[in-house]
Amino acid sequence: MIRILKYSEVDHSEIFARVTPTVNVEEVVAEIIQTVRENGDQALLSYCERFDHAKLDSLAVSEAEIQEALSLVEPRFLAVLERAAANIRKFHEKQVRSGFIINDEPGVLMGQKIIPVDRAGLYVPGGTATYPSTVLMDAIPAKIAGVPEVVIVTPPNSEGKINPVILAAAKVAGVDKIFKVGGAQAIAALAYGTETIPKVDKIVGPGNAFVAEAKKQVFGQVSIDMIAGPSEILIVADESATPSHVAADLLSQAEHDKLASAVLVTDSMALAEAVQAELERQIPTLPRSEIARASIDQNGKIIVADSLSAAIEISNELAPEHLELCVANPFDSLDAIRHAGSVFLGHNCPEALGDYMAGANHTLPTSGTAKFSSPLSVDDFVKKTQYTYFTADALAALAEDVAYFAEQEGLSAHARSATIRLGEKQ
Repeated sequence: MIRILKYSEVDHSEIFARVTPTVNVEEVVAEIIQTVRENGDQALLSYCERFDHAKLDSLAVSEAEIQEALSLVEPRFLAVLERAAANIRKFHEKQVRSGFIINDEPGVLMGQKIIPVDRAGLYVPGGTATYPSTVLMDAIPAKIAGVPEVVIVTPPNSEGKINPVILAAAKVAGVDKIFKVGGAQAIAALAYGTETIPKVDKIVGPGNAFVAEAKKQVFGQVSIDMIAGPSEILIVADESATPSHVAADLLSQAEHDKLASAVLVTDSMALAEAVQAELERQIPTLPRSEIARASIDQNGKIIVADSLSAAIEISNELAPEHLELCVANPFDSLDAIRHAGSVFLGHNCPEALGDYMAGANHTLPTSGTAKFSSPLSVDDFVKKTQYTYFTADALAALAEDVAYFAEQEGLSAHARSATIRLGEKQ
């Protein structure tokens, strides 16, 4: 049963304790990465047979396989994918930024260019659930950013096939290439390239502890979006919230995995007790009840705060991945929210809406990193290049200051490179 904690009566270390996975995979992942670097496709095929129990003839998904998948997906789901994709595009197109030029002094021009990365790699998890939503959320911003080549890696089933809904989502999102490989070995392949899988410039997407560790180890060789931890939801609710709705929303994250974190912060003890009872009623009805039960019992908590403003400060300290403001006047509290991956406002905006259809991204910072990180966006797939142009006269106006500044740092060659041009016509 989920715990109810009175904020004023318990040690704050218990309130702000985080789920910390204890699996140490660093050495295993390092060995996998090294093996892929040395043996390329052969290593990937071997790992696929070992971990996914699939003997593959080819790592690449063929066009015939994509067409077969499209024929197997229900027409209604294809229509839903298209609708979700349209909403995601509409939201992310607003994130596109242009370069700029500054030319307000004689002989001086400076500017910045926004340039997409050449190739992006998207990791799509397999395992206990299937995530076509992740395909849309990761691929569409990359395409809007103008990335010329977007590739997906995702583990196959024991028959060597990718779930048809993943391939359908990839088609809708405009993915260029898809490969049948998962785990740390997939991250290694994207980071270093193999005979079949091209090296990418950016790797994004969630995964298990092995995938997260692999992303951490290849960072620097390539860019990554974030190191994603277990899924989280925090709900700030007042007495106007419906207990069954709050419980259902908590369970929407608890069913992800046993390490997921579901937290309610409220100023109403009556609501806290009602939600506690409602969770006990709803958990047994879930197909993934075992996972949800473990998450709720081990990592879930209900915190009763003295006021709504205190509840919001608790939320800011926890900096959750998903934050629901299930309060009577959510917009009154929005400005007070400083740290959260994505905020869902009011009683009719369950976090699941954001997972699939609303349009804002669902790849979000976890484990408190919302204090300094942002949701996945178009910005993740571009880089900036700046440029500067000075005429001879414009340089002459600054050269002595440049040289003086350089001398203060003890760098006389820097100084000379500015002053040597004085008097010369360029």
